[in-house]
Amino acid sequence: MEPPDSSMQSPDLVSLQLTVENVEKALQQLYYDPDMEHKNVAQKWLTQAQTSRQAWQFCWHLLSPDKLPEIQFFGASTLHTKISCHWADLPTDQHQTLRMQLLSHISHFSSGPKMVLTRLCVALASLALHTMPQGWPQAVADMVRVYQPEKAGDQGGSQGGAGVGGGGGAEEEVNAHAHCLALLELLTVLPEEFQSCRLPQARRAQLREALAGEWTAVCPLLRQLLQRQEGNSQVKERALRCLSSWVGLDVPLHGESEGLLQDCFAALSDPELFDTAVETIVSSISQPDCQRYTDALVNLMPLVLGLLDQLKAAARDGDMETSHGICRIAVALGETHSRTLLEQVEHWQGYLALVNMILFCTGIPGHYPVNETTSSLTLTFWYTLQDDILSFEEDKQVVYLQVYRPVYFQLVDVLLHKAHFPSEQDYTSWSSDDKEQFRIYRVDISDTLMYVYEILGAELLSNLYDRLGRLLMDTERPAAWQDTEALLFGFQAIAETIDVNYSDVIPGLIGLIPRISISNIQLADTVMYTIGSLAEWLADHPMMLGNVLPMVLQGLVKAELSVSSVSTLKRICRECRHDLAPYTHDIMTVSQDVLVKDIHKSSQCMWLMQGLGFLLSALPMEEILGSLTTLITPHIQRLDTLAHQEPSPTAKLSIIHILGMLSSLFTTLDISRQDEGSEGTTPAQARPNPVLVVLQQVFTLIQTILSKWLSDSEVVEAVCGVFERSVKTLLNDFAPMVQQLSEMLGQIYSAFPQASALDLTRQMVHIFAGEKDHFSPIQALIELVTSTTLSIFQQGPREHPDIVESFMQLHAQALKRKPDLYLSDHQDVKALFYCGVLSLKFPETPTAKSACMFFMELVCHCGDIPPIGQVLQRDGKLLVHTILEMVGSQSFCCLTEHFSEVLFCLNRHCPVLLAQWLKEGLHVPGFPSAQVSMEQKDTFSQQLLREQTNKRRVKEIVKEFSLSCRGLQGTTGYSADY
Repeated sequence: MEPPDSSMQSPDLVSLQLTVENVEKALQQLYYDPDMEHKNVAQKWLTQAQTSRQAWQFCWHLLSPDKLPEIQFFGASTLHTKISCHWADLPTDQHQTLRMQLLSHISHFSSGPKMVLTRLCVALASLALHTMPQGWPQAVADMVRVYQPEKAGDQGGSQGGAGVGGGGGAEEEVNAHAHCLALLELLTVLPEEFQSCRLPQARRAQLREALAGEWTAVCPLLRQLLQRQEGNSQVKERALRCLSSWVGLDVPLHGESEGLLQDCFAALSDPELFDTAVETIVSSISQPDCQRYTDALVNLMPLVLGLLDQLKAAARDGDMETSHGICRIAVALGETHSRTLLEQVEHWQGYLALVNMILFCTGIPGHYPVNETTSSLTLTFWYTLQDDILSFEEDKQVVYLQVYRPVYFQLVDVLLHKAHFPSEQDYTSWSSDDKEQFRIYRVDISDTLMYVYEILGAELLSNLYDRLGRLLMDTERPAAWQDTEALLFGFQAIAETIDVNYSDVIPGLIGLIPRISISNIQLADTVMYTIGSLAEWLADHPMMLGNVLPMVLQGLVKAELSVSSVSTLKRICRECRHDLAPYTHDIMTVSQDVLVKDIHKSSQCMWLMQGLGFLLSALPMEEILGSLTTLITPHIQRLDTLAHQEPSPTAKLSIIHILGMLSSLFTTLDISRQDEGSEGTTPAQARPNPVLVVLQQVFTLIQTILSKWLSDSEVVEAVCGVFERSVKTLLNDFAPMVQQLSEMLGQIYSAFPQASALDLTRQMVHIFAGEKDHFSPIQALIELVTSTTLSIFQQGPREHPDIVESFMQLHAQALKRKPDLYLSDHQDVKALFYCGVLSLKFPETPTAKSACMFFMELVCHCGDIPPIGQVLQRDGKLLVHTILEMVGSQSFCCLTEHFSEVLFCLNRHCPVLLAQWLKEGLHVPGFPSAQVSMEQKDTFSQQLLREQTNKRRVKEIVKEFSLSCRGLQGTTGYSADY
């Protein structure tokens, strides 16, 4: 294509008439103009051109042989657009002509370009779907007859040596080969177009039946092409892909189709066809509908088992591609049709052989993912098999378990072997991506072991325990650390998800763990995680804590065990906190030491503080404050030092870290449960909550920090986080600080408005707005932040979507908890309403969603709060107009559901006004979209107004109208993604 004419400017393009020449100019601009604005104008103009009536004519001119491929492709795409979306525009008497034109052009483009041929085939497929079965009763058979693909094979061997231009025979052979490929392309895209197009249910069922009837014309053709000895590999590959496309239509698997599938197995011996043959076989036998053809499935088992030698050879030679492909076939048959094949009791040996073949795939040699990637494919099969076995009646279960329990015991050995870490030298050489994939793989193995437990039960734990005991007790032959680690990994996998409280081997396991010689980080991690998985068991057997807690505390001081040791200690503190009194001093001492020495990263310090919060909350009330003070004093002192330093990046990180630790601690330091369980003690109201005492002590220090860091959103967010977590934990116990915190929040937000301050305000509203004693400070705070935020809206809120989102959420919460707040003369409801309307138009989804929540709450109070009712009556039309505008907009399609909820609320609380507003808005020509007619708008309004109780139906009505507004109703494949 030539570069665009310099005189071709964007404004000129807008006013151009629809001619072939102008379409070509627009395509030049789209492909070659460096200006993105010009490209966008060209794209829009070409899209409009495709929807015009003239497109039926100009598309054929664009397909002329003298045009460049880009232009031809646009012509073919336009043709498909017209047929798929504007079929009703074409008179019935022109259907036959259009079909013949398409068949002729496909023949012409059979030799390429491929992209043009494919679009023409898709266009003809769309035409066939519009006219089958009445208008074109034998569409597929006609396609096969037109292109006569047998010529490609009949002449392939006899005239292979003739020159391309040496005679009619060679040219005929080339044409026949091209026509054959074109036919296969056409037959491949036909089912794909059917699957992707949007059709009414009845029409889809009719077409599915018609296409299934055409399978009798396709199946013999594919068999003929696949069985040719001298056939072209490209043709065979296309034939295999064609079959993959048709099996999605639930074509029958018996008769000649079964023979076709056997031909696919034969193609596995051809290296060029192996991958495609695997895909075809897997897609064919993975169809759930295949379960109807039991005999065919049984007949497939010998074919699959016949691949075992090839599989073993591939595994031996390290041929990952071949072993991967054969494994996929075995798993597809065994997993998809597990129950069906289990029920064929006369063929139980065949299915057992298939299960053992899959077991071989699970245990294929090598470390995943470095040496093999096959074993991971099999893991879901083992879940499916156990699930199907356990779904049978009890008497049948007994028989199946007798056969398959030994297989599952072998599977345990295989899985634990596959979970082995490589040698430290090899593991060090792995990339970080390989290590992460191996970690995920071990998680999948862990899940599989959980399913295995469903089959083997307590015997599995006994088996693991006996093996671990033999390993640790054998002093003559010390076990490799990988063997010990794998067995512990197995225990941990089961204990994480299965209730092992009644297992008789856990006490023995707890006794064995201290005997493990930990010489490796991976082993130490697994020991920690295993102890953590037994935290609930330890809560029921607290006398065993002394066996394992010292190991956890030893791990806590090692940075390399940070994640595993901290998470384990946190779990123990959470589950066993009422039994940790004898160990509290040791836990606190070690924890304080590692926190002061900064051994752990920030996130692990937060976890540790949460664990210590659980621990402290179980202490006697008279001890909590002292222990709490001892724990946090070094950090408060450090915070005080930082508060008086000049701001710097290092100081900022330290401040945020310490405030984060306090937040984490206050999240879990909850004495309310202790109050519930206490009898004859001082009521909670008579003694100060330790968290409250600490907050009151550090309040001045926090104010000092804010005086220097008030403009830093991250520091302010960390400060707000401390109070937000505290408020959630303390609830009404926080009451003595409501006045103080309200004043501080007002000062923060007035100086530098930030979303975190609004979020904390929302939390205060949620808990205290309904309390008479605290209504006044909460009301004053809301009025202050509202006044400040209204100033932001006046200056332009577009740069602050986070503030707008939090502001809308705050008022939605206030309307829900205390609507009386809006009776105040100081609360400008009208200004709030307009802020909400502006927020609806924000492109950020969370912000617009929050605005919808605000209006849903606002509308609910239009009857009981006069200022709200007055604003809605006066300005509700603007709200409805805005929602309609958004519903009709391409940019806001993902929010249609939330807009529909606002309309639903309006219809429930003020239906007469809504009817009036809809009428006034929808009667404006071209609003909310030129794509919808007045009749469609009237239908939408009537349907919407009828629904005052069925929210789901309202969502459907608004969704359909939104699609119509964007010209997408009934278009191919859009609604599935909508």
